[in-house]
Amino acid sequence: MSDIHSDHPMPSRRAFLKLALAAGASTGLLGLGQARAAIRSNARIVIAGAGAAGLAMANRLNSMLDGARITLIDGRKAHYYQPGFTLVGAGLKPASYVESTTGEFVPRNAEWIEEAVAEFDPDGNAVVTSSGRRVEYDFLVIATGLSLDYEAIQGMSPDLIGRDGIGSVYAGPQAAAATYAEMSRFADTGGVGLFGRPATEMKCAGAPLKYAFITEDTLTRRGNRSKAELIYAAHGGALFGVPIVSEKVRMLFAERGIDTVYRHVMTAIDPVRKIATYDTPDGTRELGYDFIHVVPPQRAPQAVRNSPLPWQDGPLAADGWVEANRQTLRHPRYDNVFAVGDIAGVPKGKTAASVKWQVPVAADHLVGTITGTPATSVYNGYTSCPLITRIGRAMLIEFDYDDNLVQSFPGLVAPLEELWVSWVMKETALKPTYYAMVRGLA
Repeated sequence: MSDIHSDHPMPSRRAFLKLALAAGASTGLLGLGQARAAIRSNARIVIAGAGAAGLAMANRLNSMLDGARITLIDGRKAHYYQPGFTLVGAGLKPASYVESTTGEFVPRNAEWIEEAVAEFDPDGNAVVTSSGRRVEYDFLVIATGLSLDYEAIQGMSPDLIGRDGIGSVYAGPQAAAATYAEMSRFADTGGVGLFGRPATEMKCAGAPLKYAFITEDTLTRRGNRSKAELIYAAHGGALFGVPIVSEKVRMLFAERGIDTVYRHVMTAIDPVRKIATYDTPDGTRELGYDFIHVVPPQRAPQAVRNSPLPWQDGPLAADGWVEANRQTLRHPRYDNVFAVGDIAGVPKGKTAASVKWQVPVAADHLVGTITGTPATSVYNGYTSCPLITRIGRAMLIEFDYDDNLVQSFPGLVAPLEELWVSWVMKETALKPTYYAMVRGLA
């Protein structure tokens, strides 16, 4: 699958994995809670979206409530372990590594309507599916995820991924594998490599940085680093939203010869001429490439954007993110509506790690409304990014709304150090944790 190998023996990997899983269970990474008696309720709960957040919410509520009618609405039959896309894009895992099915995670006594939500009617406490079916609810959980808007980049289409030097790990397992094939060819021949991210909110904001590091390391391992010029086009004035992490990445980019240009937002691509166009404070700028990793603008799905549910003003309004209290995930204008996962309009949190912390909070507050006992749990904005800096090394970055660095493994993992243990967390330990979360165990 790859010419890349580990410099560390397997016994050390096994020993660390046991330690990491033990530490995870004790510090809350896995978050396995005490069994508790289910609360009797006949509430009708609709969950719009059956990705990681929707399935985790369905399973969590299913264990907390006895008799509730839980309905999942989502037309997607495939389920993807999205944190693994960069591993596929690095050539370390096959596309099948991230593939499973939605059906295997749906609670047995929940209903799954295999359609998309076409319309939200929060004033009428109902949603309408793509076939026109009206589904009424007592509580609504919006977990639709987001839309990848490749078409917002003039000349760009997902069909171009894996051709003519164009890659993008975001579009799915096959796109991630095709991205690796293009990056691998580039690593053999050299040239100009372009990287960057959009100006919109996005899932896993560290992924564009990871792929720049992965490409640089692949070139180095193949002895072709001197043949390539790598440029990272930052959409704003920093490389990462947490200042101390941004500075660390800047230092690593400088050390490894990855040039950075700031306030460059990609607006167009010419696959024939191999030119990317950017808006900059000084006007339009064109950059040629031999390989480019395209990260599309990301927005709320159209059905959400066209509903009364998004923010009406402020920085999260333009792209249609669902208005939500940042601590409880409850909608401030519709108190029987919650938002979890990528669609939630909160300042941080478009990662699977955020879902792990958001879902228990939203579930507590929903169930608290049913019982008449207000919940006290709070989501503090926790998110994490195992930031790959070379194959076999990563920094485990964890932070909250206030950009405070949080440590799940104090004394074991230093957040701003490139560590093998952080790499093993990313490569091995996080996948079982993710599936535990989806099954409602976190």
